Amino acid sequence: MIPTSLFLQNCSRLRIFSLSHNNLNGTIPRNLSNCLYLRVIDLDRNTLEGNIPSDIGSLPKLETVAIRDNLLEGSIPPEIGKLASLTGLYMRFNHLNGPIPAAIGNLSSLTQLDLSNNLLAGAIPAAIWNLTSLRGLLLWNNRLTGAIPSDIGNLVGLDRLLLSSNEFTGTIPPEIGKLEKVAAVFLQNNNLVGTIPTTLWSLRNLDALLLRHNHLEAKNAAEWSFLDALTNCTRLRILDLSINHLSGVLPKSVANLSKTLQWLKIHDNQIAGSILTEIGNLSNLTVITMSSNLLDATIPAALGSLRRLIRIDLSENYLVGEIPATLGNLSQLTSLLLSSNELRGSIPPTLGKCPFDSLNLAFNKLSGAVPKEIFYISSLTKLFDISHNSLTGSLPPEIGNLRNIQIVDVSSNRLSGEIPGTIAQCQVLQYLHMQRNFFHGSIPSSFGQLKGLRVLDISSNDLWGRIPDFVGSFRSMTFLNLSYNNLGGEVPTDGIFRNASAFSVLGNINLCGGVPQLGLPSCSSEKKTSSVKLIAIISVAGGICCVIFLISCFAARYWLCKSRTHYSVTARSKDQHRKVSFAELTKATGGFSPANLLGMGSFGSVYRGAVDWEDHKDVAVKVFNLQQRGASRSFVAECEALRNTRHRNLVKVLTSCSGVDFGGNDFKALVFEFLPNGSMDEWLHPPERDEQGSSRRLSLMQRLNISIDVASALGYLHHHCRTPIVHCDVKPSNVLLDHDMVARVSDFGLARFLNKVASKSSTNLVTLRGSVGYAAPEYGMGNKVSTEGDVYSYGILLLEMFTGKRPTDDGFKEGLNLRRYVEVALSKHVVDIIDPHLLLQGGEGEARHANPMANGLSTRAVECVASVLTVGVLCSKEAPKQRMHMEAVVRELHDIKDAFLGLPLL
Repeated sequence: MIPTSLFLQNCSRLRIFSLSHNNLNGTIPRNLSNCLYLRVIDLDRNTLEGNIPSDIGSLPKLETVAIRDNLLEGSIPPEIGKLASLTGLYMRFNHLNGPIPAAIGNLSSLTQLDLSNNLLAGAIPAAIWNLTSLRGLLLWNNRLTGAIPSDIGNLVGLDRLLLSSNEFTGTIPPEIGKLEKVAAVFLQNNNLVGTIPTTLWSLRNLDALLLRHNHLEAKNAAEWSFLDALTNCTRLRILDLSINHLSGVLPKSVANLSKTLQWLKIHDNQIAGSILTEIGNLSNLTVITMSSNLLDATIPAALGSLRRLIRIDLSENYLVGEIPATLGNLSQLTSLLLSSNELRGSIPPTLGKCPFDSLNLAFNKLSGAVPKEIFYISSLTKLFDISHNSLTGSLPPEIGNLRNIQIVDVSSNRLSGEIPGTIAQCQVLQYLHMQRNFFHGSIPSSFGQLKGLRVLDISSNDLWGRIPDFVGSFRSMTFLNLSYNNLGGEVPTDGIFRNASAFSVLGNINLCGGVPQLGLPSCSSEKKTSSVKLIAIISVAGGICCVIFLISCFAARYWLCKSRTHYSVTARSKDQHRKVSFAELTKATGGFSPANLLGMGSFGSVYRGAVDWEDHKDVAVKVFNLQQRGASRSFVAECEALRNTRHRNLVKVLTSCSGVDFGGNDFKALVFEFLPNGSMDEWLHPPERDEQGSSRRLSLMQRLNISIDVASALGYLHHHCRTPIVHCDVKPSNVLLDHDMVARVSDFGLARFLNKVASKSSTNLVTLRGSVGYAAPEYGMGNKVSTEGDVYSYGILLLEMFTGKRPTDDGFKEGLNLRRYVEVALSKHVVDIIDPHLLLQGGEGEARHANPMANGLSTRAVECVASVLTVGVLCSKEAPKQRMHMEAVVRELHDIKDAFLGLPLL
């Protein structure tokens, strides 16, 4: 507490009042007018509350006001404009609100204005653009609006322009080129549009240019010419153009940028073509990110000459060819992310020379063996992901050298042999995914050493033996999947095995016992002994049968291929989807048995089917009820939408069936990949609980990841498809979860292509624009579908995910709805509206603060949820034009997630 009375009585000759970094609380003393000779007020980094006293304006000699990092609120008093001698005004990291006082424009001596990270709103007063003495203008992370005017060119002495994370609109004025002394221009996280001005060529002192998270465009060579201008900025170190609307081909002038360039970030755009070989000229590059674009050529070997590279992210493109062996020359490369491309060939053993902490090669077409050289990288501590490829052979026992790895994912390959017991040497391993391979043998007994394991998925292999008892002792484990193996014996009942929703043992027909919810037969001592013998006999006999069967299959396949070569070439070249008949679907679903019914919708029912296809054993079959009006149109709409999309967060259609049933009636169905974790709605609102009230629930980190997945899918549909697609029915039941809890948006029965909407009559379509509670309000007035409608639905979905309340909750009456319910509580009572199950979990994955909240969630977790709910409120605004764009949502959620995990943000 500041000793107010003593201070006021003895400050008549005080020059400097400095009490920074002292953990002071209370308020700033009033009646400062007694301190007539005061020149400096420094109260930085305390916990002061209340308002800034207005009589601060009565100190004629005051030169510096520094009250950063406190809890001050209210508006900035306009009396500050009377401080004619003031040169530095520092108020960042408080809770100040209201507009920036126009009177600050009277401070003709002001050189530094820092009001960052507050809640200030409105436009920047015009008078501030006339402060020619200003060198630092720092207003980032507020709620400021309006355009950046051409008057910015008046601030010729400016060396820092930090206006990021606001709500500025309009274009970047060409007059910004007059700021010849400026070193840092941060305009990211706004709503700026138009092209990037070529006048940037005059900013010779420019060190960092951050324009990410806007709506800036470049479609042709003329609009890309700003890169030519930037080649004149010989001190440029950081260039971030990511998450905009840049398209076309990356010009060769990028290779002529400053040799001092360290960061080149152009991810999340629509840039096509190749990665220029000439990029090897940028010898000081440390970070290059080009993910989520349309690049479709090979990775240039020249990247291997950039010896200072620390991070390469080329994921989510259409890159082809092999991974260059020259990347092994990068002796400082800690992160290589090449997932979700079309890369082929083997994993270069030379990568074992790189000091990776993260290596992600997932979702490609890589083949061959996993090189053991990778497992000698002692620095590989965060992520090793080679999933969803066609890798073969055994997993080298050298994997045990990764003693500090946290995540290992080798799932969905063709790996065989036994699971190496040396994995147990990975003492800090938390997530281990080995599902969908051909591993055989028993679960290694050494796995009992993996005490910190949180998720273990070894499903869909050929494992046998008993389930080890030690698995039940893993206190940190939240999910265990042992399904679809040949495991036998008694299922344990301790630890994770107490919660039937936290583990799966489906498809292991020789199991018995376990918790009652599993419905397995009971175990007796006699049965245990005989079953072990029986398993051994079956294993030997099965092995012999398998050999005979395989020989027969190879022979049959040889003759079949010879006889059907012509058919395969002609049929498959025209239609890459598998042919499937009504009879085959009937057999797969047990005659469309109610026991296989997964769910019902407006136009049909979805069944689980068992098939014997090369890459799928289980599928989801959506059968359309053609008696229902609009069902045929829904079938056509869904086929057309899914045929024109490709994204990891969209449900994958395997094939379709359009014919007649056994009675000669029309029959239409779609066959999708089966996603075993069901819909998000089932996780948010489970239908049943056991006596202890436990049920499967989504953790905070899972909800964050799912919200990003769904936003990414919608962003792709709205902004990255050749023709923008509006989903029209975004809701939790249409968000499915795969083995790894990755979200896939499904049900495109109401989807619309934007260029076709105008040609369709808007009558009789009101009921086809979403579900009650999620449909945008303008649809109820007959307005045409739009991407803004999807954004509204997504906003409601986001609010439901983190509050646990449906938009149709009975408590929402008399004008109150889910959005208003959240908006009212956001300012001071956010904890009261968080899903109670999140409070019980205490948040997952965050670093705990020293003073956790009594309700169980850490401060960081509560701030995270509050930020996500704010995004939900912004997405679900009544006026369509006031809603966020999905690309802005994606980047905002990524920033929220990074902040939650404690990752540094630039």
